[in-house]
Amino acid sequence: MNRRAYIILALVVAGGLIAGAIVRRSRHGSHPGAEASAARFYCPMHPTYTSDKPGDCPICNMKLVPVEESAPAAAQASAKYYCPMHPTYTSDKPGDCPICNMKLVPAEESAPADAGSSGRKICILHKCKMPDCVMELPHRMGEKVTCPVCGTQVFDVPPGAKPLYYRHPMQAGATSPVPKKDEMGMDYIPVYAEPAPGKGVEGQAGLLLSEERRQMIGLKSEAVRRRNLTAVVRATGKVAYDPDLYNALSEYREAVRAREAVKDSPYPDALERADALVAASTLRLRQLGLTGGQITESAKTAAPTSLLIGGSSVWVYAQVYEYEIGLVRPGQTAQITAAAYPGRVFRGTVRSLDPIVSAESRTLRARIEVPDPDGVLKPEMFVNAEIKAALGRLLALPEEALLDTGERKLAFADLGEGRIEPRVVAVGRRAEGYHELLSGFKEGEKAVTSANFLVDSESKLKAALSK
Repeated sequence: MNRRAYIILALVVAGGLIAGAIVRRSRHGSHPGAEASAARFYCPMHPTYTSDKPGDCPICNMKLVPVEESAPAAAQASAKYYCPMHPTYTSDKPGDCPICNMKLVPAEESAPADAGSSGRKICILHKCKMPDCVMELPHRMGEKVTCPVCGTQVFDVPPGAKPLYYRHPMQAGATSPVPKKDEMGMDYIPVYAEPAPGKGVEGQAGLLLSEERRQMIGLKSEAVRRRNLTAVVRATGKVAYDPDLYNALSEYREAVRAREAVKDSPYPDALERADALVAASTLRLRQLGLTGGQITESAKTAAPTSLLIGGSSVWVYAQVYEYEIGLVRPGQTAQITAAAYPGRVFRGTVRSLDPIVSAESRTLRARIEVPDPDGVLKPEMFVNAEIKAALGRLLALPEEALLDTGERKLAFADLGEGRIEPRVVAVGRRAEGYHELLSGFKEGEKAVTSANFLVDSESKLKAALSK
């Protein structure tokens, strides 16, 4: 009987010890595992929120997603790719995320976006708090790209810039003038002013274009600088057959000879009549375009017969357009070509300009003396004349940069970092693909030279929408 009682007592004690061990293990070892196994769902935007059943996130109302089974340590170490939307999903090879079908990204290329200091890239709408948030960062100030996680845009924080205010990462209306945390411990993120576009003019607004957009429309610019410019005046003309000038020269020569003959006459009336003839013939020659020096010189020689039948030296009358008159003056060299002699160039000198512009053609006749020892240039033959005029060293605007609206002339300044500013400009002569720039740009500033019409349209549209 005593032996049986001892056996029963021993079994009771052993059972108590086993039960105590089980209770201790459950308290110290199995509780975290139970919690982990109970938390089967989480919010992809707020991974800190978990649940043991399907439902919606109480913060952003997104559907909870299942928690993936934990991989062994060796598998985690070999995981070289992961999903930017679901960082808990990893893989050792490229592919698509089975949850959202996004491309997996290399783990070594990921880096959380940091907006803590100036000069770093930030998310304009919010700083993503997800683990290993991957953001495609811009390369230049003002460039905007899309964050693949939050779908918002990114831009460069200017060095030394201060935040305008701080805002909740998920609630657009929740702002604070100072740094702050919400009840979930999420940091309010700083909001900086975006780079300001260029100033506008009446009917045109400044623009801020991203690098991608500038490349897409093919925008290019060129610096405004001083250049040595030479203008070329091109005019049609013909070899002179000018009996009027021949007769006027002959009359002038005879008037001068007559006055010389009566200079010692005792009759004042004779001397007065001779002077009147010289004055009248001189006025006639001035009206025909000869200068005072040419008239005086013509009195010493006979009237050139080349005006009637050609000769070793001929006159070419070139018709210079009214807007180019200021570029032509006596003494300039001219190149003469004729269709009758392809490839042959005759060189002459501008001797005089008519004093009156033709009312019909709005041109001014330039007289060019051309040596023609072979006598191949015949009177009334049509020719082409080119007269080069050196303009000097001028501030030059590329002609591609100029937009002439009829009422004003515009050009767009490239201020850098995508900022485009419309400007009213004043220009002068055009030469060698450039306009003489009188006002609107400073030396060294850049002017947009391609995609002007697209920029102009967008500038007008923005100005109209801002009213």
